[in-house]
Amino acid sequence: MNSDTNKRIKPTKQEETTLIEGERLSFEITKSCPYTGARAGMLTTPHGVVPTPAFIPVGSQATVKSLTPREFSDLGTKIVLGNAYHLYLRPGIAVIEKLGGLHRFMSWPGPLLTDSGGYQVFSLAHLRQVSDEGVHFHSHIDGSEHLLTPERSIEFQEALGADIIMAFDECPPYSEDIDAVKEAVARTHRWAERCLSSKKRTDQALYGIVQGGAFTELRHYSASFLTALGFDGYGIGGLSIGEPKEVTKAIVEETVALLPEDRPRYLMGVGSPDDLIAGVSQGIDIFDSALPTRIARTGGFFTRYGRRIIRNAHFRDRDGPLDEGCDCDTCRNFSAAYLHHLFRCEELLAYRLATIHNLRFVLRLMEEMRRSILDGSFPSFKESFLSSYEPTDEAMRLSQRQKGRKWRATKFSERS
Repeated sequence: MNSDTNKRIKPTKQEETTLIEGERLSFEITKSCPYTGARAGMLTTPHGVVPTPAFIPVGSQATVKSLTPREFSDLGTKIVLGNAYHLYLRPGIAVIEKLGGLHRFMSWPGPLLTDSGGYQVFSLAHLRQVSDEGVHFHSHIDGSEHLLTPERSIEFQEALGADIIMAFDECPPYSEDIDAVKEAVARTHRWAERCLSSKKRTDQALYGIVQGGAFTELRHYSASFLTALGFDGYGIGGLSIGEPKEVTKAIVEETVALLPEDRPRYLMGVGSPDDLIAGVSQGIDIFDSALPTRIARTGGFFTRYGRRIIRNAHFRDRDGPLDEGCDCDTCRNFSAAYLHHLFRCEELLAYRLATIHNLRFVLRLMEEMRRSILDGSFPSFKESFLSSYEPTDEAMRLSQRQKGRKWRATKFSERS
């Protein structure tokens, strides 16, 4: 970081111990579980070390919604995700670059990962056209026309200055047939080569993204092609977008076996507690998802026994914390009845307190899994957690995702 950044951020003593000025990017496996694929490692970046397995809170627009960087750092966050698509549209890449890069802009001294924007433009099917050149799309904000190419995606991410950047890829919907997915995979591979060719900075790690939908043969082909290119790490994309959980688990199992053991494995868009445990069991090192913060804003709270909806009437007069044994500020200081009251009144504090709890729950779960891998107790930890955790009903989960996609499509259409 430059001197201006240091003046702006003023990290705490604890943060100062994790800043590694000029350190090279590296990844090292510390210990593996002999009975599962779980592994604990250390991901070193120029802005700090990330113990793995790790969960990355989503800060698409340079903010983890409702929290300050100091607050989500105190919750245990080691690395944050920003999104090149959203930041390109607002406030603009040039603005952030002029103000010292994304770290300084959002006052976050730790590691950053930026998504290429590929998933966002492909989720706006009615607003974009895809060609080998790139994606022509209309902004969901004001309807203006834009072109995003692999070269521009890398250019934007280099200007933002994240420690880890992602290749531009095509993410086909789960409903697509094998011919359409095959075409998307081939385009993803061509774009991956162009991303590697256009990368200039040596202080950023570039991860490729394995695609292939729910088709095993295409996942094998994509993993083989991308690993031959020699990326710094590998994302597994195109999952958790509407397919059944068993399909997700099967595809992850197949894909992980094809990825290099000495490179980070990143399962994109997965954030429910039971899915995190499944992914760690399969050898995933990094996860990201907006789920913990998104459900927090609707009154959903993670607990050891499954998701709880604080708006439900039986919380109206419940004394004591929502989640017994939780060490977050929300559970240590406020009763379930108070949280119920805040959500019923739609007070802004409700969303902050719920976000604090859900992020701490997920980050603590990652800490506990890492600790159990290191001390050799991961299989028993996994069994104990899952024996009491009740996953969200599968039919309801898929229905909620479909409603969410329809709502976003309607919202973007109204704006464009």
